[in-house]
Amino acid sequence: MAHRAAVLGKPIGHSLSPVIHSAGFAAAGLFDWSYEAVECAESELPALVAGLGPEWAGLSVTMPLKEVALSLAASASAVATAVGAANTLVRRPDGAWHADNTDVAGMVRVLRDAGVGDAPAVAVLGAGGTARAAVAAAAALGAPAVTVVARRPEAAAELAGVGAALGVRLLTAAWADAPAALAAADVAVATVPKGAADPLAAAVPWRRGAVLFDAIYDPWPTPLAAAAAAAGARVASGLDLLLAQALGQFEQFTGVAPAPEAAMRNALLAAAATR
Repeated sequence: MAHRAAVLGKPIGHSLSPVIHSAGFAAAGLFDWSYEAVECAESELPALVAGLGPEWAGLSVTMPLKEVALSLAASASAVATAVGAANTLVRRPDGAWHADNTDVAGMVRVLRDAGVGDAPAVAVLGAGGTARAAVAAAAALGAPAVTVVARRPEAAAELAGVGAALGVRLLTAAWADAPAALAAADVAVATVPKGAADPLAAAVPWRRGAVLFDAIYDPWPTPLAAAAAAAGARVASGLDLLLAQALGQFEQFTGVAPAPEAAMRNALLAAAATR
C-alpha cells in the first residue's frame, strides 16, 4: 500500500515542508511514500481528518490548526498537552490519531546547536503559539524562568498555564522594555510576525555570545537578526527550526530513524535559495 502524508494549514502554498519530506523519502528509499500541501481552515479540519483513508500515515499541522489538531487526537504526548497545541498527527496501528508537538524538540535542537547550555536565562518576544513552544523548549533546557515580552499583557498572561504545566516560572515585561529584556537574556526567542520586531533592531544592546533564535525565515536575515549577528551574538533562524521539527515528524511518520538529515537539509536550503 502506498503511504501518504501532508502539511495542512491556511495559507499553505508557501510551505517548504513538501520539499523537506519528499527529499527524506527519496534518500531513505521510501519510494511508495508521497507528501503534499493541503489548504485547510480550522472549521474544515475535523471533517478532513475523519475522511482520510488508511494510506494516510501522518500530518504536519501549521497555523491556524494546531489547537484544533490536538483536540482531534485520541492520544497526545505530554509536551503537546502541556503546550496546548500539536503540529504533528501520527496514525496509530488501530487507525486513531496521536498528537505530538515536534516544534519543542526542534527548538531545543536548534538552540543546542547554537551553543546554548543548561539553565539559560531566556526571553521570549511574543505570546502566540510559537511562544508556547519556546516556553516548553526553555523548560527542557532547564531554564528556571522565562521572561515573556508581549505587545498585549493579556496575551502574556495566557501563557501562565503553559509555564505552570512545565514547571517554569514566567515573568512578563512590557513591549517598551523589550530591548533591556532581550539584552539581559542568554537566549532570546523572537516569535512575532514579520516586521513586528524591526523597530527593535537598533535598540537592543546585544551581548557577544548571546543567542537569538528568530522564528522567521522569509525574509532573512531580519533586521533584528542582522543587528544581533553584527554585535557578535549567535543567530538561528526559522529555517533551522523548519528542518529540526520535520526530522522528528519524518521519524514518527515512517518509523525510519535517524531521518536522512543531510538530504533533507540540502533540499530545504536549495528551495529556500530560490524564494
